[in-house]
This record gives sequence, C-alpha cells and structure tokens, in this order.
Amino acid sequence: MLYTLVEINRLALAPMRAAARTSRAMIRAPGNPWRNTEFGKSFAAMADVFESVTRYYGKPEWRIESTRINSVDVPITDTVAWSTPWCNLVHFRKDPRMMSRARKAKAGPMPRLLIVAPLSGHYATLLRGTVEAFLPTHDVYITDWADARLQPVWRGKFDLDDYTDHIRDMLRFLGAGANVLAVCQPGPAVLAAVALMSEDNDPALPATMTFMGSPIDARRSPTVPNVLAEERTFEWFEENMIYTVPAMLPGAGRRVYPGFVQLSSFMNMNWDSHVDANWRFFNHLVDGDGDSARKHREFYDEYLSVLDLTEEFYLQTIDRVFQRHLLPRGEYRHRGRLVDPSAITDVALMTVEGEKDDISGIGQTQAAHDICVNIPLDMQTDYIQPGVGHYGVFNGSRFRTEIAPRVTQFIASFVDKKREKQAARQLELAH
Repeated sequence: MLYTLVEINRLALAPMRAAARTSRAMIRAPGNPWRNTEFGKSFAAMADVFESVTRYYGKPEWRIESTRINSVDVPITDTVAWSTPWCNLVHFRKDPRMMSRARKAKAGPMPRLLIVAPLSGHYATLLRGTVEAFLPTHDVYITDWADARLQPVWRGKFDLDDYTDHIRDMLRFLGAGANVLAVCQPGPAVLAAVALMSEDNDPALPATMTFMGSPIDARRSPTVPNVLAEERTFEWFEENMIYTVPAMLPGAGRRVYPGFVQLSSFMNMNWDSHVDANWRFFNHLVDGDGDSARKHREFYDEYLSVLDLTEEFYLQTIDRVFQRHLLPRGEYRHRGRLVDPSAITDVALMTVEGEKDDISGIGQTQAAHDICVNIPLDMQTDYIQPGVGHYGVFNGSRFRTEIAPRVTQFIASFVDKKREKQAARQLELAH
C-alpha cells in the first residue's frame, strides 16, 4: 500500500512541479522587471529548490566522454559487453587510435578491472568518480544491476546466490588474470565467488581482489545500520521493509525492498546536513553562484536516483551478512555448498577502509585478511584512509589522490608477478 501511495503522491505533485518550472522561466525571462530584484531571484530559487526535491529521478547517464593518459585525451565509449536480464556489464572502451598514441612507449595491455557496484538502492553511476579514477591505468568494467521494479514477475527471482553466480560469470567472461574490486555491499558475495573459483581451480581466477568499505564481518565496530539489523528480528524486516510494486510499473506484483525506503533511511541519518545543503543551494541560486549550484545538482541528481531490490536478495543479505554473520563464522553456504575462504591461495588481497565510515565501521573490511588464512602475507595489503567517511572511500578528492593510486600500485605489482609466473610456466611446459 505504501508503494502505491508514494507513486500517487509523485503523480499528484506533477502539476505543481510544472507550475514551479513555468514560474521560474517567467521570472528569469529577459525583460522581466522582477528578474534581478531580490524578490524575483528568491522566488525563482524557491521554485528551483521545490522542483529539485520533489521530482522523480530516473537512472543517470554515465557522462564519461574521455580520460587523459600521458597528456593525451582518449575518447571513452560505454558499451554493454555482457548481459543478463538482471545485470549489464558495462565496458568503458577507449578509442584504439588515441590509445596507440597515448601508450606508444608502454608495453602490454592495461590490467582488466571489474568494479562490482553495490546493489543497495543506488545505481552503479554513483561510482562514476571511481570509474574515472581508474580509467587512465586500467581497462575498466562495472556491474550495472537492474531495477527490480522494472522486471516483470515472469522473469523469476533474483537472490544472493544468483548475484554471486553473476560475479563469477563476469570474471569468466573477462578471463584469467583480471582484477576485481568490490565497493561496500558486494564484498561478501565477491569473496564467496573467488573462494568457490579457487576451490574449483577455475582458470578464470582473478589476479587480485580489493574490498572497499565492505561488511565482511559486520560484528566489528558496529554502526547505526549494523545495530538496527541486530536489534530487529528477521520477521520485522519481512513485515516492514518489503512492499509490492504497484500496477503502474512493469514489475507490478513483484515483492521488493524499495529504493525510496533505503534513501529515506540514509537521509534521516544525516537529516540536518541535507537541510543545510538545500538551504545553501537556495542561497547559491539567489547569489548567482552557478558553480556551487551545479555541484549541488550533480551530487543530488545522483544521490536521489534509486532502484529497488528483490525481496529475496534483500532478505538473504540481511540474514546471512548482517544478522547471522555466516562468512566470518565459516558457515556461509552458496546453493547448499559451504564456502571456504581458506581455499584462496593465489589471489592477492587488499582492503580499504575510511577512518570515519558510518556505514561499514573500521575492522569490518579488514576481516577479509583473518578469514583468507592461506593467502601469503606478502600478497596482502590493508589501508585506512584518514579523515574520510563511507562515501570518501570510493569517491572524492582524497580517493583520487590517495586511495586510487595505492590500489593501482597494488594491482600493477601482482599483475606483473602473475605474468612472470605464467611466462615461466609456459617456458617450463615448452621444455
């Protein structure tokens, strides 16, 4: 019922949003005597703020047109390299002609990097800054998960095991020696996928795996979301967080965890800061500070764009990751098969955490080192970034200047070692 009320409210506000846009255009029209008055600028700014906080935010575009490599601007085209109804694997393909100019002194292809975006309410484009930071040094792919409200019920279910299988299938698509980077929520699933591949001697095993702000063991340094998951029963989440997609959407009848519920939770955690941000936005518009207003729009256009999760995926994540903590306890199962992280012996491991992370507390990601007991110590790296919260672990200036270079260096060192091992192995077989 709540989902239907939200959609009805959105439709009911449509005429008011249209009126706000019309009023804004009229006030700012050339020749309007009110245009440059304090009243006119304030009225137009008020209409702008109203329109921005009440409108529907659809799926954002990537808007990555180029990257700079060795002082050469290389055009980028985002293409779908592999897909299922539940996920597109987006490849940021670099223009071959410009790449040959940019890397004429470089030997060998760039390391392949699979960025596994979280399926936790926001679109993969929230990681636009993450992608941009790695484009100059990597051949970048990213998971673009489907919005459950747009998936007809005849498509069937999509659960945490399906999610893990998708990660494994994408690593197979990329081939041996690729690198996988999990941002936040997908950490346990990525670790499970690599553990299963290691136990199966899968030839597509990645060279490295990096976990950033991931709840590998949510018992450590529990944050507000972790405490909530512990305090509430599983049945409470079933009864209060799951809703039916209304008839006006393609996924009508599907049971989902709506994106607007997740967004409301995050907004309420920092309500005062969001109110202050919109007040500053209003003042920037009145003062004609276009750069600051543009930055506000760019952030909230992304932040307010949300997608729905399937009931089964959401509830299994709550149960396995945040309530029973099965992976760090050695009890995590994938389709009935026990996942054994100790099977990982030849995949380098890096963990990254933020000092002020209020979503995945300090130690939750580091736990990967404790459960991957057979990875040699010289193949493990841990880094804590001072002064950043959860978002700063994968985006922002400190990510670009301090975290991304460390991840790049980590990947490069083990990709080179992997190549040396493969070359030695081939030479050995030849003789």
